[in-house]
Amino acid sequence: MDVRIFLHSLRIAIKGEENPHRVRGKNIVFLLDVSGSMQPANKLPLLRRAFKLLVEQLDDRDKVAIVVYAGASGLVLPPTPCSEKERIQQALERLEAGGSTNGGAGIALAYKTVEESFVEGGINRVILATDGDFNVGTTNQGDLTRLIEQKAKSGVFLTVLGFGMGNYKDSTLENLADRGNGNYAYIDTMQEAKKVLVESIGGTLVTIAKDVKIQVEFTPAEIAAYRLIGYENRLLRNQDFNDDQIDAGEIGAGHTVTALYELIPAGQPIEGPAVDPLKYQVERDLSSSAKSTEVLTLKLRYKEPTGSQSKLLEFPVQKTGKSFEQAEQSLRFAAAVAAFGMLLRDSEFKGDSTYEKVMAIAQGSSGVDPGGYRAEFLRLVKRAKALQDLEDLEP
Repeated sequence: MDVRIFLHSLRIAIKGEENPHRVRGKNIVFLLDVSGSMQPANKLPLLRRAFKLLVEQLDDRDKVAIVVYAGASGLVLPPTPCSEKERIQQALERLEAGGSTNGGAGIALAYKTVEESFVEGGINRVILATDGDFNVGTTNQGDLTRLIEQKAKSGVFLTVLGFGMGNYKDSTLENLADRGNGNYAYIDTMQEAKKVLVESIGGTLVTIAKDVKIQVEFTPAEIAAYRLIGYENRLLRNQDFNDDQIDAGEIGAGHTVTALYELIPAGQPIEGPAVDPLKYQVERDLSSSAKSTEVLTLKLRYKEPTGSQSKLLEFPVQKTGKSFEQAEQSLRFAAAVAAFGMLLRDSEFKGDSTYEKVMAIAQGSSGVDPGGYRAEFLRLVKRAKALQDLEDLEP
């Protein structure tokens, strides 16, 4: 875990162990949407190529089955050892799109298939690949999530991969992954497929901690106010942190999670209407810890993949006294990404951010970029700026 604070910015970065203890093999079911909406090139054709990459990362201890769904669902490849990779690749190549989307029936069959060849002490996982357009069968999201939650308790986790645009249902897919003690990613290019299914394969397939929760307590002597940037759909109540019945996110092997906070130091004015003095209460004295050099305490709760009781880690954090320009590259680049997101959403908190400022920060903090992902981010910012310039020219 890495924590840094620089005046008005706080970055919390968590990274899962790269090489967890060896498992006894992977038992994976590919659950693939082959409905009519999957015909475009950035859907089923891209899906086939992406899953072929994934198959190449598996070894002879692993086995793969393929379940497809459209108007009906079916098992097109029974559990097959990865010593027969050519047979698996051929099954993927034969997939064609057509029909409506009976996603609920496909999910039920996929879980049934993985349970029939369950590997004790191994990785048992369903990988769902779809554009999320469930329009026939069990379309009620509550019914789907209850089914997936039930199966997650038995040790079968879920990875969800989204493909395509237009009718894409991002919120549906993310929610399904959350309930299945798994992860979610969107794939729109082969470069992204390589990142998710090759370079980050451990984080995609191997869950090392579930129901991971973060709680931050700021020192009032140092911080007057704070705002978490993003994660609006991940917020928990204070009392939920210690409640092991409350579901939270998962961390995969080598998986990284970054959270950013915007801070207002103590003594600076806070925007917004004033608050009248309290009639029945007076301000309490600060504790001795609040008067120390600590600026916050970070608490982390997590469960083992098969556990039901959480473990607690606690980290006090000191100030660094560095300026933003002196901050390490990872914080500055993360800040550029956050500002870009606020610009795209036209957030009320975007302040004086502009595409030009985002590019300047990102270019100055790109550093070593072996996968080319930071360069790709810069291309996206330039494209967004070009689109904005065109809109500004319209009468």
